Amino acid sequence: MLAKGLLLSFCVLLMVFIYLSLGSLDLRSQFFAPTIIAPSNSPLKIYMYNLPRHFNIGMLRRSDPHQDLPFTGQIPPWPQNSGLKKQHSVEYWMMASLLYEDGEGRDMEAIRVSDPEEADAFFVPFFSSLSFNTHGHNMTDPETEVDRQLQIELLEFLRISKFWEQSGGRDHVIPMHHPNAFRFLREKVNASILVVADFGRCPKNISSLSKDVVAPYVHVGDSFIDDDSSDPFESRTTLLFFRGRTVRKAEGIVRSKLAKILRGQEGVHFEESVATGESIKASSLGMRSSKFCLNPAGDTPSSCRLFDAIVSHCIPVIVSDRIELPYEDEIDYRTFSLFFSVEEALRPGYMLKELRQIKREKWVEMWRRLKEISHHFEFQFPPKRDDAVNMIWKQVRHKLPAAKLAVHRSRRLKIPDWWEKR
Repeated sequence: MLAKGLLLSFCVLLMVFIYLSLGSLDLRSQFFAPTIIAPSNSPLKIYMYNLPRHFNIGMLRRSDPHQDLPFTGQIPPWPQNSGLKKQHSVEYWMMASLLYEDGEGRDMEAIRVSDPEEADAFFVPFFSSLSFNTHGHNMTDPETEVDRQLQIELLEFLRISKFWEQSGGRDHVIPMHHPNAFRFLREKVNASILVVADFGRCPKNISSLSKDVVAPYVHVGDSFIDDDSSDPFESRTTLLFFRGRTVRKAEGIVRSKLAKILRGQEGVHFEESVATGESIKASSLGMRSSKFCLNPAGDTPSSCRLFDAIVSHCIPVIVSDRIELPYEDEIDYRTFSLFFSVEEALRPGYMLKELRQIKREKWVEMWRRLKEISHHFEFQFPPKRDDAVNMIWKQVRHKLPAAKLAVHRSRRLKIPDWWEKR
């Protein structure tokens, strides 16, 4: 017993000696590599590849004689006459935010670094949505071959990057906001963090909510800046507003069915329309004078109309069973939106009855919340704190730990990933 006691005392004294000798040394640092992701109170460090400008800005300036050189200098403004191309211009605003310099990166969620060794993540500035919209007028137009060749050329560029090879592209951010963006070779970049509008045309093996970022559409209607009515409930005289196309594919067929139920009902403005400059202005005015704005699915589960409604401070009424929403881990859409399943919305009289039962006080509360959060859906240059592009970069930060986990696992596995075979 005495020997055991002496041994125990010796061990205790030895541990105390070691502790005092090491002082404040963190033993964990001797065995575990620190994470490379920037702490949440500092901006993400993003390395942006120097792609030739025909991958990005050159599509805005097609007469530029330097299409094969990387873009430098001040980014040109997004063209005013771009029509509906603007709604998928997320790629442009992400690139612009990295080109913006404000000293210490104040109010920015991400800053550009020139040394890829310092980067938390890598941005691939390929305007894939604009490429789809620019090269060809439809899916079978021969000019779409230009879009396909750009995708091939991009993959060749990435495959010689040691940083792409090291991670398998998992820590690379690639915007694909248009549902047909990068349509020829998506499966070749399916490990990357994709920036998408929704998952309507993305198979599960290519895109998922767990690894990818849902970004808002860039609203095409003007923001309601001076929405300061003393009685907004009474000043918005239309109960429910919809203006747009009613013949859509996939889940969007609900629009034509809703037209039969809602058109001609008291307090409802339901109008067939195509998107032109004048019709967009008319839609903005209609939203500003309406209490609720109907947002049914389009060709995919989401549409730009939702974000036009948000910046018009018109309570969105969302009818889409498969919609995913931007920044939903930070924003509770139920505080300023109403949701109906397709089955509920197609019950004659049900949706209008529910809307009419909402009390003034509740509606005003939702309207005020809309005004509080609408800045999160503004794309602008220079970027501002918590605007749309900064919220997107914040979402990228949220995806990086899982990406890093996948990178580290893939490097040490000696056999095909057993987890996927369970």
